Amino acid sequence: MGETRDAYVRKIQAKLDEWNAEIDKLEAKIDEADAEGRIELQRQVDSLRAKRTAMKGKVAEMKEAGGEAWKDLKVGVEVASKAMGEAVRAAVSQFR
Repeated sequence: MGETRDAYVRKIQAKLDEWNAEIDKLEAKIDEADAEGRIELQRQVDSLRAKRTAMKGKVAEMKEAGGEAWKDLKVGVEVASKAMGEAVRAAVSQFR
């Protein structure tokens, strides 16, 4: 049997929580960076926040979808999730 919408939403929410923690860590490093690093780090954090907001919107849309329609939306959430994960990993590794 396939994954239920609620189980999938919980899984994605857990990922969002992890990414939020990573974004918070990056944000804390802004004050420690030199001027050039601060600008780049702020740009990265802003970009991650925008991706996070878009991801939350897709998840909310999926929650509201009736019947089996959520499965169609799941594809978009998967793509956004993969992009978000890659962006977070890249930013974290760049600013270690």
